Amino acid sequence: MLYQDVVPPLQAIAVALIRLLGSGDFYANLWASLYETAVALVVGGGAALFVGIVLGGSRFLGRAFEPYLYYLGPTPKIIFFPIMIMWFGVGPGSKMAMGALSCFFPVALSVAVGMRAIPPILIRVGQSFRASQAQMVTKVYLPAMREPVVNGFRLGFGIALIGVLLAETKLSNQGLGFLVIQNYQRFDMPAMYALIIVIFALSMLANAGISRLTAPRSRRGGAH
Repeated sequence: MLYQDVVPPLQAIAVALIRLLGSGDFYANLWASLYETAVALVVGGGAALFVGIVLGGSRFLGRAFEPYLYYLGPTPKIIFFPIMIMWFGVGPGSKMAMGALSCFFPVALSVAVGMRAIPPILIRVGQSFRASQAQMVTKVYLPAMREPVVNGFRLGFGIALIGVLLAETKLSNQGLGFLVIQNYQRFDMPAMYALIIVIFALSMLANAGISRLTAPRSRRGGAH
């Protein structure tokens, strides 16, 4: 079979997948990647949430700074990885920073768009009750733009995961990205494809879980 060493048979991939799921080393590296991605999403997403609310709530600031987010958003974030290494070292910190930077832009832009879509009547109601800025954020802004916020974090999670895995392939001794590049260097193609399948499945599960946050209550728990 042509290219059988590069694209192994499905049976070989299935055997490698079973072997992978039975390996304790796999779960240690899985935890490392999930932890780094979760921290990246919390840090990058939290900063993006703040920036998005500020830019979306101010026409002047939005016009002044939002174009820069659109310009920098599509930039390959891997070019910043050497800077992350200088700032945070070669440990997990640089991978978390890479993931946080990657997810920042889609979340911030989605939140800014959601802020501008909030009906003005809701904002006036909150102001009429003399709500503080913190109360406006938690009681008015976030509930009113739940869907764009969740969609932004859903997209941000995928990009954060890509950023973390990509960083792990460059300079790391743990994580799923490290395992992928390690098997590639060993030319263990079945194990590499098995890892890719696992990463794809985990991404789909996480994406489905986050998407459920925007589903109507009747669809999530049944109508009562």
